[in-house]
Amino acid sequence: MNSKQFMKAVGSTRYLPITHPESLLDLEIEKPVPTGHDILVMIKAISVNPADLGVREKHNYEEESPKILGWDAAGIVEQVGPECELFKPGDEVFYAGSAVRPGANSEFHLVDERIVGNKPKSLDFAQAAALPLTSITAWEGLFDCLEISHNQEKNSDKSILIIGAAGGVGSITTQLAKLSGLTVIGTASRPESIQWTKDHGADFTINHNKSFVPQLKNIGFETVDYIFCLNDTVQHLKNMSEVIIPRGKICSIVPANKTWTGSLEMDLLFSKSVTFVWELMFTRSMFQTKDMIQQHHLLNKLS
Repeated sequence: MNSKQFMKAVGSTRYLPITHPESLLDLEIEKPVPTGHDILVMIKAISVNPADLGVREKHNYEEESPKILGWDAAGIVEQVGPECELFKPGDEVFYAGSAVRPGANSEFHLVDERIVGNKPKSLDFAQAAALPLTSITAWEGLFDCLEISHNQEKNSDKSILIIGAAGGVGSITTQLAKLSGLTVIGTASRPESIQWTKDHGADFTINHNKSFVPQLKNIGFETVDYIFCLNDTVQHLKNMSEVIIPRGKICSIVPANKTWTGSLEMDLLFSKSVTFVWELMFTRSMFQTKDMIQQHHLLNKLS
């Protein structure tokens, strides 16, 4: 007797332009069973972000098994693995998942409970599903990588420049930085993105397509204490090196090989003894780091 259960999913076996009718396929695959620290989530909502696009684009060959996308989700816990301690069936959760495991574009999804948070009670499932990837990136960038304090008093005289403040990560970063007491300077170039950045709490805005130094001087800043780069790292490195305070800190989420503007001239940061650090929110889940449960904690704090 076959005891296997099946579920619906959306995936692909090869990269095709999104306009191609077979670029994403309706599938029926085996319903997974949780083991270890995994929980099985009944998916109620997903969101689409650049991680989905990136995975589709790099898999430009035919797969033996369909690649299931979806790295932002919200749902209800259906089952828990034997080593689970954080959740029980019926709990409402949200998370971004792991880039090295199947995504959440399916009726049910397995995810390690240590990278899952309790869904915000003030949001519906669709709203909650739009938060995890951008929020984890913003949180880890600010508080883990740049080591910014949560204490508003400690940050009352400190500033942060957010390059690409009108994007998904930038919008969340701006709000978290303001909650931490920092003076926030966001970059944006269009009237609507400038207004969006200000609406999310930025104290000032400058144009990332122009030299940073004179623009910062115009609003009363010689340097900034922190920089969070959410756009072309290579393009902005010279500007960043000129405005970062000596012994300041820069964090970026954009690898140099993702851009076309040239090599990353790190020596520009040498004379100021600047700390430069990368942020990738999938690192903890990809490498099963000892502190991966921090994503569970930060998502709960975000809620």
